[in-house]
Amino acid sequence: MTKKARLEGVYKEKVVPALIEEFKYGNVMQVPHIEKVVINMGLGEAIQNPKAIDEAVQDISIITGQKPVVCKARRSIATYKLREGMPIGVMVTMRRRRMWEFLDRLIHVAIPRVRDFKGVSTKAFDGKGNYSLGVREQIIFPEIDYDKISKIRGMNITIVTSAVNDEESRAMLRQLGMPFRKKGQQA
Repeated sequence: MTKKARLEGVYKEKVVPALIEEFKYGNVMQVPHIEKVVINMGLGEAIQNPKAIDEAVQDISIITGQKPVVCKARRSIATYKLREGMPIGVMVTMRRRRMWEFLDRLIHVAIPRVRDFKGVSTKAFDGKGNYSLGVREQIIFPEIDYDKISKIRGMNITIVTSAVNDEESRAMLRQLGMPFRKKGQQA
């Protein structure tokens, strides 16, 4: 039997009862949960520098603990000198224990390391309860050795939830410790 991730324990012991009380759910199965976390790193620079893909794969592997999938261009765009089938990004989908461990590191270690951090936006929900977050630098993750990276790259992190609407999802993420920006505060 594997040990539960810390944040998963917090979710089951504190977040679920709090959400049941707040939204008056009749059944525990109605409580929204996190289904998966998707990390995507688009690499337009890979057209001129094919090594960028290998470096991004290595960075994402270190951050997530699993090997990412290399995404290829679906069609050619002459303006960008892009041909169909060229690698232009990497992505990884995390579920279960790895997802909970990544979220724990993201919320409690990586995000607070952002310079001049005032909180993450409360407006980045998609209307169906999923939350997307853009990270400008991969070096906010402590696993990345600053001396070994050749270029600072950003990434998109999408947290896919089973919530019916944004309000439920926002409440769940706030309970998990997501540092949302206070009302009236600018980026």
